Amino acid sequence: MWIKSLRLISILIGLLNLLVVILGGIVVAISFPGCRPHKVLPIIVVSFFSAVRIGTMIGLGITQEATAKIITQNSSETQVLDAVIRQHRRVTYKAWLWWSRFAMVVTVLQILGAFYLIVNVATYVSEDAHFSTKCFVGGFPLSRAWKRKVMLSFLVTACCIAFLQCCAGSDVLRWRFYYASQDDAWKAHYQEIFDHGIREALCCMGRIEYLTVIEDDEVYSVAKLLGDLVAYRASGTGHLELLTGLALLQKHGQASKSSEHFVEAPVEHLQAALAFHKFAEAAYTGPLLDFGRNPFVFPCAWLHRQGVLTPWTRKRRPTLDGDNWLRGHAAAFINFVNLPSEILRRGRVRQKKCEAAYFIVVLHELRTVVIAVRGTETPEDLIIDGLGQECSLTEVDLDGLINSSCIHPSVKKRVKSSFPHFGHSGIVETARDLYTQIEGYPGDESQSGGFVSSLLGVGCECEGYNLRVVGHSLGGSIAALLGIRLYGKFPNLHVYSYGPLPCVDSVVADACSDFITSIIHDNEFSTRLSVGSILRLRASAITALSENTQADTTLILRLARQFLYASKNNSIELEPEPAKSSTRSSKESEDKEQESCLFDGNDGRQNHVDIENTDLVNPFASVLNQSDDPISQFMQTVSRSENSSATDPTEMYLPGLLIHIVPQSQNLNIPRWKSWRIHDDHQKYKAFFANRDALKDIIVSPNMFFDHLPWRCNKAMQKVVEAGNTAGSPGVSHIV
Repeated sequence: MWIKSLRLISILIGLLNLLVVILGGIVVAISFPGCRPHKVLPIIVVSFFSAVRIGTMIGLGITQEATAKIITQNSSETQVLDAVIRQHRRVTYKAWLWWSRFAMVVTVLQILGAFYLIVNVATYVSEDAHFSTKCFVGGFPLSRAWKRKVMLSFLVTACCIAFLQCCAGSDVLRWRFYYASQDDAWKAHYQEIFDHGIREALCCMGRIEYLTVIEDDEVYSVAKLLGDLVAYRASGTGHLELLTGLALLQKHGQASKSSEHFVEAPVEHLQAALAFHKFAEAAYTGPLLDFGRNPFVFPCAWLHRQGVLTPWTRKRRPTLDGDNWLRGHAAAFINFVNLPSEILRRGRVRQKKCEAAYFIVVLHELRTVVIAVRGTETPEDLIIDGLGQECSLTEVDLDGLINSSCIHPSVKKRVKSSFPHFGHSGIVETARDLYTQIEGYPGDESQSGGFVSSLLGVGCECEGYNLRVVGHSLGGSIAALLGIRLYGKFPNLHVYSYGPLPCVDSVVADACSDFITSIIHDNEFSTRLSVGSILRLRASAITALSENTQADTTLILRLARQFLYASKNNSIELEPEPAKSSTRSSKESEDKEQESCLFDGNDGRQNHVDIENTDLVNPFASVLNQSDDPISQFMQTVSRSENSSATDPTEMYLPGLLIHIVPQSQNLNIPRWKSWRIHDDHQKYKAFFANRDALKDIIVSPNMFFDHLPWRCNKAMQKVVEAGNTAGSPGVSHIV
């Protein structure tokens, strides 16, 4: 069992380390009588590390085998791991993890030992030309040339083995020997990798409590989702192969759908959105905002915004929940919007599980109350982003759509008749918590209203004011869910969501178009990021490989198998292949047999096939024989199969009215080396009412991440407003 599961590179490394130990012992034996002890110390050190490495490989192999066995047992015995099995698997995986890290430490020590050996040998040789006669006298009656050969072999082997281990990694056994093509095993394996990796990253960021959690928490949910997305390893597909497909998507210039058929959005729709964008941007009170704006002096810029240079004004600043002693987050928000500190009435920057940072602002001049929700800035925010699986929306969550008098009756009827509705799990939970923070606990009859009601209620300070909820990225999605719930109580509400994540189903997304406006800037990735879009992106990577004439067809088919395994109930019907022709080349037959050994023609699931007793056929034969473009036909079959799967995740959509800001192509005679400096100044934009379905898929482009930066969206809106404004256009204050 062990011999079959060993990696070839592990066998080679083990033999080389054993050779280093043997040669080291010989060199010490023939050198020690003629040399001082410190002269042979480097040889002893290198030999000792090689011996430790051999012992480490044995221990690592044992724990790796135990980890693989418990994962395969759990994946085959039960779908839902109970607490005991889950804890056992975590403990076993942690043991393997620490053995792996110890092996990495030994590798580093071997590299340092080899370097130390080379330096000492070079020093001895440079100091004494008769080094060999002094340090190799005595011991065995061997010739001087033989001793030099032994020493040279020891040096070469010790140096090569140290650097070879860096390329080989720490694994001793082949995971595939145990997991084969079992989807559940690979999912469980990568789930543990992500789970421990996320927890340790959070621990390094000061969140030690996540490292000691035993029960299944939000980190476990995120790791489980990520493990499902990497299940393509069950088909033998490597990570680099998938990345190759993604690189081809960018190289081929995957572009947005043409905006020619969309209606151009009136500038009035963007003027109010532009006016309130600064509050969504100001909610990033940590160093993240300044890191992007001032990449070289961001610590100084952030400290300045935090009010470190003006500590005497500390008591004049509002008090926020979780703020530091200097009340720096309140200062950062006020300094960015450039308004008096009295406008900031309440807020929270401290976060726990599924909690959002927010700020409540009162603008008397505009007769408006603003709730600004912060986007992704902390590790807790990243966890909320990762909780991408759908959860059910209750009638309480959709109170603004069901009970508001401002919603058209036909819209209400459609929402009520199409239950259940679904939303992004992390965003829904966070929006519920935020509602509790600003409007009290639901179902508590002792409280007539929360903080927002105390501002906007009858006879209160802001009676008759408008309510605006704004947010960027994650904050925009939370603001949308919060607005849907508040709209029943505050009909003067409007939500401006900038670069949000898809967070609700299609019915809810359409129903809230009257009071939610989502702004999308070009190809920003966040507005297209969902579980469904990631799965489709993997399929697009296959298509990109198929369109590459230099790509190997066998490699493409191997990569394609991962999508057939995306769901255990996801099947395509494959007809049996006709009898093999005697004129078929042996290599083609071999390739097709390798493909078929992982499939069963009835349901597309993995099966263990007895190669000796089974007539292997190509499961893609019916597809490959249909046209001159086999890969294209195969992709159509895969697409139909994926779309019809009952276990596919619920499609998430952007909420409300969608305005897509698109840069206009123009021919500027600008040298390439200057374009990065003046591109934004010359770039022109247009805004269109976008179709929800046109923004479902991720577009791989060089600017997909940079387009998401909040100041880029702000600049694009400014360009559109400036280009559309005329002398008689209403001002921002009037529109607000």
